[in-house]
Amino acid sequence: MAVLTRVPMTVLERIAHGDHTLMRRVHRWRAPRWIRLWMVCATRGGDGWLWYALSLAVLMFGGPEAYLAIANAGLATGLGIALFLFVKRTAKRRRPCAIEPHCWSTLLPPDQFSFPSGHTITAFAMTVSLGLYYPMISPGLWFCAASIAISRVVLGMHFLSDVIVGAILGSGLGYFAFSLLNA
Repeated sequence: MAVLTRVPMTVLERIAHGDHTLMRRVHRWRAPRWIRLWMVCATRGGDGWLWYALSLAVLMFGGPEAYLAIANAGLATGLGIALFLFVKRTAKRRRPCAIEPHCWSTLLPPDQFSFPSGHTITAFAMTVSLGLYYPMISPGLWFCAASIAISRVVLGMHFLSDVIVGAILGSGLGYFAFSLLNA
């Protein structure tokens, strides 16, 4: 009788396995209506509307540092957009919704590739950038950024690792822009 040896999974294989396991659970979960509404609103806010409105509010009511704060946020998100467009074209990871149908989400993805989450990169880049200037609104910013990231997984647009990497990259870009423009 042949002895089967188990080849240990690499780190990337473990991450992919976990991503696919979670994807199957999420795609089969019939979330309550209030969660569905929250997730759709969060992801639509992450399309840019929330950040445009927030930028306008900062320009109107942000005091003397408003222009520098918006410049930081613009630099961080601009770099984030360039980065995620490049990495998506390089990685070419398929989206969860292209692998398995979702039981209730009918949203269409903005592009065909999944890794990393552009919504999450821009959300965290804006959150860190503006939060460093306006710490009093940081809790709300963090809630919005986390909601956007979670919505991308719940709606079947991204794997968990896509949004985790997006949050790390976006946060790093937010700190980078702040350091660069405040040196």
